[in-house]
Amino acid sequence: MPPVTERTSSLELPCQDGCVNVSIVVPIFNEEGNVGEFVECVFAALTPTSRAFELIVVDDGSRDASGEMLLRLAAERPWLRPVRLVRNYGQSSALQAGFDRVRGRYVVTLDGDMQNDPFDIPAMLDRLDSDAGIDVISGWREHRQDKALSRRLPSYIANALISRVTGVQLNDYGCALKAYRREVIDRIRLYGELHRFIPSLARDVGARIAEMPVRHHARTHGVSKYGIDRTFRVVLDLMLIVFFMRYRQRPLHAFGGLGLWLAALGVAILSWLGLLKLLGEHIAGRPLLTVGVLLLVVGVQLVVAGLVGELLSRIYHEGRGGAQYHVRDTRN
Repeated sequence: MPPVTERTSSLELPCQDGCVNVSIVVPIFNEEGNVGEFVECVFAALTPTSRAFELIVVDDGSRDASGEMLLRLAAERPWLRPVRLVRNYGQSSALQAGFDRVRGRYVVTLDGDMQNDPFDIPAMLDRLDSDAGIDVISGWREHRQDKALSRRLPSYIANALISRVTGVQLNDYGCALKAYRREVIDRIRLYGELHRFIPSLARDVGARIAEMPVRHHARTHGVSKYGIDRTFRVVLDLMLIVFFMRYRQRPLHAFGGLGLWLAALGVAILSWLGLLKLLGEHIAGRPLLTVGVLLLVVGVQLVVAGLVGELLSRIYHEGRGGAQYHVRDTRN
């Protein structure tokens, strides 16, 4: 990582509404050993670009001195905007807290543990400036410095799963260093643990995504918050994101389609048993009768669930005015 320059009077760079070019959003949790160096490094990386920037650091309920250090640093750095959450909500909620406060034309995210390199940010911003066909640039840690199998193996499995299921092919979904056009961030909302799927959510709202190799450094302070158990959570979240992307605006097709197949199978079984009954056979003790009734009842329930989902979707889009589409541009 390039050396951090000494602080100068330009620490007081103005960041008024309307002039901010880049908003950098960083969630942290128990990073007191890194936060001071990280803030200085971001300043050293962005100052030579002459871009007006703001650094929004979201303290996600840290139990160490991270929050107090941020407040001290922000006292003489107007471009540093700490956001302290009352408790630990998780990375997705922390990112959303930062997204709700951005003012820049571009939004950049990265981790505050000094493993991502802030000096990669200018190149990502230059590419967004020069290529109007790209809305999101996702970092790719081509040469990862994580040696532990508990971090590399879950990452490999997660990248393969998410790319295959969502259709958004990326080598490194787990890299926090990403750059977005502001309108993409304004169109998505994060909750739960959807931060892993931001590129997929961005593609769902029409964003065009590219990948760029970035540097990666070994952690020198603090401890990692990830482990092998993350792989299992990814699988569960992946089920949610697939449903969200494919059936958010047509839940009846998801529930109703499965319900009709089950109900049709149940009706076929009961019809066959009814025919046997008419022919004089005894059917009361047959397990197939229970299966037929169960399939019919479950199928009807799924269809009803799909109809309820459609009603909720209409309430959301019509009652609250939530748009079902996003416009890239218009003419005349």
